[in-house]
Amino acid sequence: MPRQLKLGAFLMATGHHVAAWRHPDVPANAGLDFSHYKRLAQIAEAAKFDALFVADSIAAATGEIASRMARSDHFEPLTLLSALSVVTEHIGLIATATTSYNEPYHVARKFASLDHLSGGRAGWNLVTSDNAAEARNFGRDEHLGHGERYSRAREFHQVVTGLWDSWEDDAFVRDKASGAYYDPAKLHVLDHVGEHFRVKGPLNVARSPQGQPVIVQAGSSEAGRELAAQTAEVVFTAQTSLASAQAFYADLKGRLAQYGREPDALKIMPGVFVVVGQTQAQAQEKFEAFQQLVEPEVGVALLGRMLGNFDLSGYPLDGPLPELPLTDSGQRSRQQLLTELAGREHLSLAQLGRRIAGGRGHYSLIGTPVQIADELQHWFENGAADGFNVLVPHLPGGLEDFAQWVVPELQRRGLFRTEYAGTTLREHLGLARPGNRFTEKQP
Repeated sequence: MPRQLKLGAFLMATGHHVAAWRHPDVPANAGLDFSHYKRLAQIAEAAKFDALFVADSIAAATGEIASRMARSDHFEPLTLLSALSVVTEHIGLIATATTSYNEPYHVARKFASLDHLSGGRAGWNLVTSDNAAEARNFGRDEHLGHGERYSRAREFHQVVTGLWDSWEDDAFVRDKASGAYYDPAKLHVLDHVGEHFRVKGPLNVARSPQGQPVIVQAGSSEAGRELAAQTAEVVFTAQTSLASAQAFYADLKGRLAQYGREPDALKIMPGVFVVVGQTQAQAQEKFEAFQQLVEPEVGVALLGRMLGNFDLSGYPLDGPLPELPLTDSGQRSRQQLLTELAGREHLSLAQLGRRIAGGRGHYSLIGTPVQIADELQHWFENGAADGFNVLVPHLPGGLEDFAQWVVPELQRRGLFRTEYAGTTLREHLGLARPGNRFTEKQP
């Protein structure tokens, strides 16, 4: 079949615009409204999206400025996706779980369970925590350093995937006549002893329908890229231009060979913030309606968080972005991206905060369905993307707009499916089902 792009629906309660919750078309209580998420999942599935993606933070956003954002109450994502698995049939279900404040056995067990519940649609977004407030919920004053976080993440991945191979596919015979529930010869004990973890195993969940849930990552720093090249099957990334996306795509794909991997074994899906209108003017008018709701202090607080957990409240709003040290607790790649954006466009602190209020540094498209499809096609066909993680300003309206107007245009061009060809997330993404490491030679 001709190569087709992949689409993920990145769901964030009221929407990705920081002021979306204040808009009259948005349910302000969306973060804890299951019927809202059910509607979103069914909109995305009807449009044949590859997957839903739910990010996570394990700390509440608190303080005077945080009290003016809709970022403090939301479902735990695995619980939410387990519920959504019952009201959907095809769409993939990807959730974030941090390697900084979980244990490998917990993560392996939960995602294997989600894969069984959903019939093979689970994906794990492996992250190292970048929200400084999370540390204080788990007995630490601050995060582990950047290098140690990635060292822990690499070993965490080894343990989780090893546990997922605890049982061969046909280990559970459940033969009532003979009394054999499972075949002991097809059980494999991991017995891992490493720098960060000691895990005996085996996992108390049978090998899942996909063999293993799909591994997703979002790190774009040097350490993040190397970990992704070694272990990831999908990478979410923030890129602000075609040139930067092409450079990232070529760099990451070029690292795969050293790990015995083919380029198509890893799908790169940049985030794209999309506002759709029937005319350019209408799309811009929609976007400006959200921008008018952004309080300068809220935009700057969001900016400080995205730059790596810096308090910018003491700096003048009309002044430049101050010189900041390299973050050790946040996302270095996002810090670099936003710092370069501020310098390139000579943005004040308030202007930069307002600029990222919707897409948070992701590439932004505001226009007609044809204009947006043109740009997505150009990136897809020119070595910048295998697909896109779609961010919309508000929910459900923004997702409905994309599903109603942009998806049909992509389908008309033969760039996107009109029906699901398989039942699992791996089949949607064109990823191979991994063999069991204990019985098959691995790359």
